[in-house]
Amino acid sequence: MSTDTLLDEFEETTTASPAGAAKSNGIPLPLDGIKIVDFTQVFMGPSCTQLLGDYGADIIKVERPGVGDISRNSFPDKDGQDNPIFLSINRNKRSVSVDTRTDEGKAVLRRVMADADVVVSNFRSGVMERMGFGYEELKAENPRIIWASGTGFGPVGPYSHKGGQDAIAQAYSGVMWRRESDDQKPAIYPTTLCDYITGMHLMQGILLALRTREASGFGQKVEVTMYDSMLHLQMQEACMQLNRGYEVNWGAMPLSGVFETTDGAVCMVGGFTPDPLARISEALGLDEDLTQRPEFANLEQQFKHKPALQAIFRERMATNTTEYWTNQLESQGLLNAPVHTLEQALADAQTEANGMIVEAEHPGVGTVKMLNAPIRLSATPPSVRRVAPRLGEHNVEVLLENGFDAETIERLQKLGVLR
Repeated sequence: MSTDTLLDEFEETTTASPAGAAKSNGIPLPLDGIKIVDFTQVFMGPSCTQLLGDYGADIIKVERPGVGDISRNSFPDKDGQDNPIFLSINRNKRSVSVDTRTDEGKAVLRRVMADADVVVSNFRSGVMERMGFGYEELKAENPRIIWASGTGFGPVGPYSHKGGQDAIAQAYSGVMWRRESDDQKPAIYPTTLCDYITGMHLMQGILLALRTREASGFGQKVEVTMYDSMLHLQMQEACMQLNRGYEVNWGAMPLSGVFETTDGAVCMVGGFTPDPLARISEALGLDEDLTQRPEFANLEQQFKHKPALQAIFRERMATNTTEYWTNQLESQGLLNAPVHTLEQALADAQTEANGMIVEAEHPGVGTVKMLNAPIRLSATPPSVRRVAPRLGEHNVEVLLENGFDAETIERLQKLGVLR
C-alpha cells in the first residue's frame, strides 16, 4: 500500500482529535487527552501502559522494526507476533516501528515526544540516556514532560548494572527464600508477581506526577525498581525483622494450609474467628475439641506441634470431596476455598459477575478474549477501544499527527527508518 493511499485513509477516519476522544458512557475517560510515548516491552512496563490506555490515555508504542516487543516472539504461536502473550498487555496502544540506531529515527521520535505528557521505559538503567532520550535532554525541550522509568535495581548501587527480571528480583529481595516450611526448597513463583507489582507502582508514580503537574506546571522524573517493589511487598515482615529480629511467615501458620481431598484440594485459613481450632474440630467432625489437648491448647503450642496437628487435618480432608469440606468449613464461619486451576477460575461465575473477561476483534486473529482492567469506576469504567496493534501498524498515522508530510514519510520508509 502506498503512502498516498495510507494518507487518504487516515484523513477519512480521523476527527479533530488525533486519536479520537476516549469516552465511556459518553463521559471522557480520566486520562483522555494524555499522550504517552511508550518504550516498554515484555510485561512490567506494558502492564502499566495498558492500564493507562484502558482509562483513556493515547499510548504510542515504540517498537524495533521487524522484531518488535520481545513478547511478540516469546512463544511459538500460530498467530506469530500477534500471539496471546502480546495481545494480553498491549491493547489501547498504537505501534510505531522506528529504527532508533539511526539519526533519522531518533529525530522522528524526538518530534513525537516534543508534546508528549509522559515518556515511559523499562530498559536497563542508562539505556534511554545513551539513546539521547534521558530526562535532562527531554526536559530541556519540554519542561512539562514526565519521564518514567522502571528498572531492575535503579541507577545507583552495586546491582545498577544488572538487568531486571521477575525471578531475579524474587531471589535478591528475599521473597524466593520465604516458603511455608524449611523442608521446602526455594522456587520461582510461577506468575510474574514482581513484574506486575512494579508495573502498578510505575503507573501510580505517573498518576502522582500528572497530579503534581496540574499544580506546578512542570513535569518530573518517576523511577521505580523491581527490587524496591518486592521489598515493599514484604513491609510487615520487614518491619518485624528490623525491629524484633524475627521473621513472620504467614504461610507457616499452624491452622492454615492446603489439604488434599478425594477430588482436589481445599485452602483453609484458621484465623480471624474466635476459637478457630474448636471450629475446625467441629467442621471436620472430630470426636473431640482439639483445643482440649495440652499440645494444641494455645497458639504457641500449636506452632510447636504443627506437624502433628496438620496430620489430623490432612487425614480427615482426604476422606471426602472438596465441595463437602468447603461447606463444612463455611458452616463454622471459617475462611476457605477450593483450589482452582486457572481454567476453573476463568470459568467461575464470580469472574463473569465481575465482568473480568472482555472481547475484541483483531483484523488478523479474529475474536480475542482478554482480562478486563480490575479497577471499576462507576461513571468512567475502563474501555477497550483498540486491540493490540500489529507491528508498525500506526507508523503513518502517528507521523502525520506529528507534522510529517507524506513525502517525508515515504523517504523514511525507503531508508528503512520506518518498517
